[in-house]
Amino acid sequence: MEAQLEEIQQMLEKQYQLNKDLQKQNQDLKQQLQQKEIDLKELQERLNEFDCPFQQNNNEIPEVRESRAAVMAPEPVPEELDIPDRRVHKSDSETAQIIKAIGRSDFLSRLDEEQINMMVEMMTSLNFCPGDDIITEGTEGDSLYIVAEGELRVMQAGRDLRTLTSGDVFGELAILYNCKRTASVKAVTIVKLWCIERQTYRSIMTNKSKKKREQLMSFLKTARTLKALNNVQLSKIIDCMEEVKFVNNEVIVREGTEGDSFYIILKGEVLVTKKVNGQQKVIRKMGEGEHFGELALIREILRTATCTAVGNVTCFSIDKEVFEETIPIDSLELHDEPDLIEDVEKPENVGLKTSLNLRDLIPVPYQEGRYQGDPVTLGVGGFGRVELVTTLQHRKYFAMKKVSKKHIVAKRQESHVLLEWRILQSIQSDFIVRLHAAFSDTRYIYMIMEFCSGGEIWTKLKEAGRFEENIAVFVTACVVEAYAYLHKKGILYRDLKPENLMLDFRGYVKLVDFGFAKELSRGEKTYSFCGTPEYMSPEIIQNQGHDFAADFWSLGVLVYELLVGSPPFSSSEPQKIYAKILDGVLNFPPYLGESAKSLISKLCRPRPGQRLGNTKNGIKDVRHHRWFNSINWHKLRMGQLEAPTIRLIRKGPCYINFDILPYDKSQAEEEFSGWDQVF
Repeated sequence: MEAQLEEIQQMLEKQYQLNKDLQKQNQDLKQQLQQKEIDLKELQERLNEFDCPFQQNNNEIPEVRESRAAVMAPEPVPEELDIPDRRVHKSDSETAQIIKAIGRSDFLSRLDEEQINMMVEMMTSLNFCPGDDIITEGTEGDSLYIVAEGELRVMQAGRDLRTLTSGDVFGELAILYNCKRTASVKAVTIVKLWCIERQTYRSIMTNKSKKKREQLMSFLKTARTLKALNNVQLSKIIDCMEEVKFVNNEVIVREGTEGDSFYIILKGEVLVTKKVNGQQKVIRKMGEGEHFGELALIREILRTATCTAVGNVTCFSIDKEVFEETIPIDSLELHDEPDLIEDVEKPENVGLKTSLNLRDLIPVPYQEGRYQGDPVTLGVGGFGRVELVTTLQHRKYFAMKKVSKKHIVAKRQESHVLLEWRILQSIQSDFIVRLHAAFSDTRYIYMIMEFCSGGEIWTKLKEAGRFEENIAVFVTACVVEAYAYLHKKGILYRDLKPENLMLDFRGYVKLVDFGFAKELSRGEKTYSFCGTPEYMSPEIIQNQGHDFAADFWSLGVLVYELLVGSPPFSSSEPQKIYAKILDGVLNFPPYLGESAKSLISKLCRPRPGQRLGNTKNGIKDVRHHRWFNSINWHKLRMGQLEAPTIRLIRKGPCYINFDILPYDKSQAEEEFSGWDQVF
């Protein structure tokens, strides 16, 4: 018996030792795996910083946005270029090479055939010798390049990243906005490049969009059914229309079938035939600018003729259902609030009746922690800092936005800063942050803003991962009220995102940062490329001209990010974000409710005229959507609703709901051009 016990004991000891060895091996493997993940993440971050396209899996999972979004400041659109004088002749093989290269680019491949052809025509050629620098890391870029011949080396921080050869595209982000190059490109052999500058590209796209819009407007005015409509209403119809293509002999409408669409011929010819005594009789041929099917928009009718494509035909089309959402059939007038399409009188300096003086503002210091005694910094952005200040006289806190004048001038943003100041001083809404005063000295512009002690929605969203639906509904409802106020005053916001939403002490949400805002009349379009990549609408990316509909697109993106924790169109590479936006495919996680999916889908419709909020009933359609059933809009406007966001706000020092940021003791350079004399 003792021998058996000893044998069992030895077996147990061996098993114990074996288990111990296995645990150690598992621990070693776990550490190796963690190190590999760290190395992989570091490598991926380096790749993501490089602005040349890299092939990735098209089925990638949407990435959670962990860092603050980059923004693109508005850049003046250049005057019309004399395009014919700048065209460069290319052989058939050169043209084919450029078109093939464009097709390999995530973003450029979404351009239409005419835009691609114009790009090809406007590209110039550049030649380089071995050792020549084409792009230097850290410099600002304004050109896209396609390799025609030769070999180039891409380097970052002195290390080789990849080789570029014939047909490769690089620097493509630079034609969309002013960005710093994240890698260097050097010629290895004799190199020939095709090149196009940002201003040329933007002129091509903007001018094409403007001319196409003017052309469509003139075509619509010839339709007898639409003659009672004004330019604002016709512009809304254009925003709803979609481009459709037909091949030779394809029937567009068939005699005797129910009609529900109106067509304008943009390119090609359409044969109109009618059945007479059992035979198809040719009535006529229609060409560019002519239209058919307009009666189908206003009453139930059967088609009285057959229309067939002769060769390839391109039409612009709108169907009855979309038309009825845009223009009420009974009166052919917009049913939106009448003052939305009138000029709004701007009150003079309403927001600036204050006794505040710059010299009276005192920085609020941190009371504890590593920065104890240093002034509190509430936020840092591309154009300046926001600091917490107070006054002994008022015993009230303010957020002081401090922007370098030298930086504003360097980025050509003087007009946008002045517009932001003018807009903010005219605004009085409980859903928009108040401007109390504005000052300037030789170094800075100072805007003294209302202090929202609850902190940023961005910070709260990152802490929560994603919001419960009642919180997302309340946050969005506050934004809808801010939009209603701004749009009624003819102000387009253009920079909606969680970073620009603040909570006041009650948990109510306020819109902040009007650096990208724009005054716009109804029916007018603006062509600046600006905003946050994940929140940009398709028409901004494509330089087609945008208006208030762009704000409703970003509202849909916001709802998605609040409920999911990341935007619907996301990637570490901006060009992939733009490609996803243009594709317009929304992937919803299984936990998202049907009403939320419905709202997001209707706000993020590709055609701006079809978006919820931009149809005939305006923003009322957004308020009436079933996702907002729990909101009493009148009580919300009166501040009588209990905010579910109040539980997101921490108690403690006045800055407790903000990230702890170090104080910047450096000073901006002085600037004396005098553009800021109004402050």
